[in-house]
Amino acid sequence: MIALRLAEVAAAVDGRLQQADPDSLARGPVLIDSRQATPGSLFVAVPGEHVDGHDFAAAATRAGAVAVLAQRPVDGPAVMVDDTTQALGRLAAYVRGRLPELSVVGLTGSQGKTSTKDLLAQLLAPAGPVVAPQGSFNNALGAPLTVLRADEQTAHLVVEMGARGSGHIRELCAVAQPTVGLVLNVGTAHLGEFGSQQAIARAKSELVQELPPDGIAVLNADDPLVAAMAAHTDARVRTFGQCTDADVRVQDLRLDVSGGPEFTLATSNGQAEVSMSLLGTHQALNGAAAATVALALGRPLNEVAGALSAATPMSRWRMERHVRADGVVVVNDAYNASPDAMREALRTLAVLGRAPGAGRTFAVLGEMRELGATARDEHDAVGRLAVRLDISQLVVVGEQARPLHLGACLEGSWDGESLLVADVDAAIDYLRAELAPGDVVLIKAARAAGLERVATALLADQPTADPPPSDPGVAR
Repeated sequence: MIALRLAEVAAAVDGRLQQADPDSLARGPVLIDSRQATPGSLFVAVPGEHVDGHDFAAAATRAGAVAVLAQRPVDGPAVMVDDTTQALGRLAAYVRGRLPELSVVGLTGSQGKTSTKDLLAQLLAPAGPVVAPQGSFNNALGAPLTVLRADEQTAHLVVEMGARGSGHIRELCAVAQPTVGLVLNVGTAHLGEFGSQQAIARAKSELVQELPPDGIAVLNADDPLVAAMAAHTDARVRTFGQCTDADVRVQDLRLDVSGGPEFTLATSNGQAEVSMSLLGTHQALNGAAAATVALALGRPLNEVAGALSAATPMSRWRMERHVRADGVVVVNDAYNASPDAMREALRTLAVLGRAPGAGRTFAVLGEMRELGATARDEHDAVGRLAVRLDISQLVVVGEQARPLHLGACLEGSWDGESLLVADVDAAIDYLRAELAPGDVVLIKAARAAGLERVATALLADQPTADPPPSDPGVAR
């Protein structure tokens, strides 16, 4: 964060100082976890459903925080406001305004946001320092915290934007003031909250509506609901996809034996070959989206293609591939799940199962959430797809995911190829008894299902040489 006097902080958030020296310098970071406080940091006390940040204000001050952004009295220097979440957004907007030359990329989509922002951070790095969200910081807390990490040396700021309703992305745009807006897709995730894909599309389109006339809207040409957003922005439009009229095209897409996508990245100015280490064909579209942003910001095609080929996973539990000492491959994709993402993960598992020396394929799947009235049908369809892809063993975890198991059985899995287990512990016990060298295990479910514990247990049995990527926090 740029250094600010506490008097300036108070003015930016319409607050008042309590027991604080107006000339004391807040030089960052701005944080909501008191355990991360360092000298000069600013602690934001956020009241939550289970934990109230005000209870940790004194600990943050002892650790060196110059002040606490608070909405009730605390012991120590503070900037008092009516609502700390709203004040955090105001402070971020103020800091963004102090950095007029900053290039800000806002991105949204029903799935793929986190993987794409990780790719963007790596593609834009040659142009100078990049700030991108930690983990999945994409809401009214996460987005401002990301913005506040930018300073005078930052060349590019990437801000992930999630939405739980109409107006949410518009509010985040008021904070981050993006100059580039990337919309990945409009899927069925969160149908239970929005009611229809059209409503999801309207919410996502707020990003391109808020772009300035000299901004750039980057849209998925393969998704009709996203492509239609071109009519709702004054910004210049660039498109990506596999269709022939996309500005940046993915051609000749295939997966190598390790599950990584290989393709030709084609533009009107030339083409380049890409071979990604990230798993799944969907990563090719995420890569093309990031590439379109980088190209629009002036990066050369060969550099962009090389950076895509060299890109590595940066956020945990997203198609994380680990090979145990006994040869068992564990793909941990337990961070979250939507119907589209489930299908892509299963297709990738099927490819991994055809690699030389591969054994059986195990899909350990739990429930998908926030699907509303479509939940039963979506789970049923995923179960049927697992059978059609000839997955060796489907392990369905939890009663809420039973329709997935039933779908597999109705599709033709009658001889134990689909197994419904009560919970995570039962899944672990089953896999420990069944896995053999060379088997490939995919683990995926909604975040609340906690299936990452399955991967943790399997990898603890036979450690790998590679530590998993870090993910310091999440914001929905």
